[in-house]
Amino acid sequence: MTMISSPGPQGHVWATQGMAFANPEDAVRHGGLKYCRKDPDVERCRRLHRNDMECIFPFLFIGVLYCMLDPSPTIAKVHFQIFFLARLLHTIAYLFALRAPIRSLAYTLGQIPCFSMAIKILINAAFSW
Repeated sequence: MTMISSPGPQGHVWATQGMAFANPEDAVRHGGLKYCRKDPDVERCRRLHRNDMECIFPFLFIGVLYCMLDPSPTIAKVHFQIFFLARLLHTIAYLFALRAPIRSLAYTLGQIPCFSMAIKILINAAFSW
């Protein structure tokens, strides 16, 4: 949800409102090469999107493997909810430049379900051989 809703549309809005474009062809289309520059808000949005991809895609992969083990639905739900809430908090902290420990804590909290599910997968794989 955070990958779809926040970085793309907001990055586009920030780029067009601030008249800052990373690609020369986009700058020429909107007024000239003088607008081919980096905007701090767009760059923040780009870093947020890259961070989302680095965290969400592995979580989805691990989550699918975890679900194949037929875990308790309640425990699986808790894993997914913790990850979702942590990523949501991380996105808010990143977009609005909240105090430094908030973003780091949200990131760490989001990694706990990943490690927990990965350990369960590895234990199950070790005992099934």
